[in-house]
Amino acid sequence: MDANFNADKQHTLKSAVAISGTGLHTGIKVDMTLNPANAGFGIQFQRVDLPGQPIIKADCDLVTDTSRGTTLEDNGAKISTVEHILAALVGMGVDNCLVEINGPEIPIIDGSSAPFVEIIEEAGVQEQVATKIWYSIDTNITYYDEEKRVEMVAVPSIDYKITTLIDFNSPVLGTQHAGLKQMKDFRNEIAPCRTFCFLHELEMLLDNNLIKGGDINNAIVVVDKPVTEPEMSRLAKAFGRTKIEVKSGGYLNNLELRFPNEPARHKLLDIVGDLALIGVPVKAHIIANRPGHASNVSFAKKIKQYIKKNKQTLDIPIYDPNQAPVYTTQQIEKTLPHRYPFLLVDKIIELTDTRIVGIKNVTFNEPFFVGHFPGNPVMPAVLQIEALAQTGGILAINSLPPGDYDTYFVKMDDARFRQKVVPGDTMILKMEMLAPIRRGMCEMRGTVYVGNKIATEATLMAQLVKR
Repeated sequence: MDANFNADKQHTLKSAVAISGTGLHTGIKVDMTLNPANAGFGIQFQRVDLPGQPIIKADCDLVTDTSRGTTLEDNGAKISTVEHILAALVGMGVDNCLVEINGPEIPIIDGSSAPFVEIIEEAGVQEQVATKIWYSIDTNITYYDEEKRVEMVAVPSIDYKITTLIDFNSPVLGTQHAGLKQMKDFRNEIAPCRTFCFLHELEMLLDNNLIKGGDINNAIVVVDKPVTEPEMSRLAKAFGRTKIEVKSGGYLNNLELRFPNEPARHKLLDIVGDLALIGVPVKAHIIANRPGHASNVSFAKKIKQYIKKNKQTLDIPIYDPNQAPVYTTQQIEKTLPHRYPFLLVDKIIELTDTRIVGIKNVTFNEPFFVGHFPGNPVMPAVLQIEALAQTGGILAINSLPPGDYDTYFVKMDDARFRQKVVPGDTMILKMEMLAPIRRGMCEMRGTVYVGNKIATEATLMAQLVKR
């Protein structure tokens, strides 16, 4: 991140960039392309090798396996070992990215995030107009796994920072800790740190043919037991070396350490990647003792649930006219086909991958007030629904891969019109996704507020069609 990086704006890539490599566990060679994406898109993976090219959102609720990395599964497709690419995107400040891949596992490359950071730098990071909505944790959120002796806590903080402690009862590793006080240090201090494993784990993986990547010169191997000559010969063959030996520090000599506490730093890297699955950027100090993928994902789910629960109690959007909009009217016109007098949203003030808030200023000059009703101007309820639908159209289009789309209203349920909207009112239009978009169909819950009172609410369904 450069000195001018604005952490309160959303960012994407300036251009697409590709990298190829082999999955550590599957041994399958894949090509992966990082693509720019619209504001509010978030990070999503697309399996371009499968029928229909299904998309999997980076979401902790879609994690199906954490045994040897973090695996996401949705729409009949899965993608494994996502933590290192997620960490690189978060560490470089990229909020919105479509990751296209033609296989089931992210390439391991050297076992760190550094190769991914390099291609992100090659593509360039682009600031977007959209504001980045941070969630500030206001109380301690704790997670404890008694069996694994894992402790994690999110403490209120003005910034997002992480402290990691590891203790595997290993005389080689000892007790190590690593810290990340500001995300701009991720590139140099955390990204180069490679994954590590113990020799007994490596031998189990080899015995069960679970490391099919061919080249396993991408993990620090901690020697936690005496090793015989035949075992050394076997390891040398696995690493593609004529000879393997144990260094004085208790590591195999397949790799040189990049930092004295590289294992602890890699555990921190994994936390950055796994907590990206919360789906919301948080301001908190994460303190993790003996973390692993399973605990990271469980903790991400706990934080996500806390945010969801507390957002519902404080869910009336606040409109500050002094705040710069995410989209102006002119930018809205680039997304929607509507024009005066039928463009019924003036600006967008909040946009994430599942929620949008728009503003419509209602004036006496609206053309519909001529006949609705003379002497008693009331905004037609159906036009309030249309304003919601247009706002939701922007959210839906931004949730899809780049392209030109039209949205068509399909269905409306549970509509309630609670108070009239009249000239001088400012309509706050909130739309929230009820489920991921499937086969171009999108369902949202919409609410119109005037001040802190609900004027209109309804559940709307629309179809998205690529032009």
